[in-house]
Amino acid sequence: MRYLAIDLGDKRTGLAVGDTVTGLVGLAGQLEVSIKANDGQLLLAAIVKAVALHGPAGLVMGLPLNMDDSEGPRAKSVRVFAARVQQATGLVVRFQDERLTTAEADWSMARSGLTRGQKKEKRDQIAARILLEEFLEGEMGRPPG
Repeated sequence: MRYLAIDLGDKRTGLAVGDTVTGLVGLAGQLEVSIKANDGQLLLAAIVKAVALHGPAGLVMGLPLNMDDSEGPRAKSVRVFAARVQQATGLVVRFQDERLTTAEADWSMARSGLTRGQKKEKRDQIAARILLEEFLEGEMGRPPG
């Protein structure tokens, strides 16, 4: 089953595609630059377009939980936006804990030679890839990590 992962951000939204058959995850093809839409309608339209392009059977959205596993205002707004995405695409949106995915993305780029600006551009895509990898590992019965 193919999934499209969405790492929803305030300024950028990263996307990644992967499937449960191969376990392979990649950045979402032609969307090599993270979606730069802070307008909900524009972002929703871009996600609908990515769904049409990549044909996933399901969506995975990062859920920003607090370190004590509680949901704060940000998690609640992600759930509201996920409902809009689900309605617009007709696909079920599943959630994956995204705690520390951005930090992990930063760590993975630490010695990459990229400039600070280049790292900012890639951070959300890499975070989306990480959250999808963690989701797929759970779906395929493998322990995360």
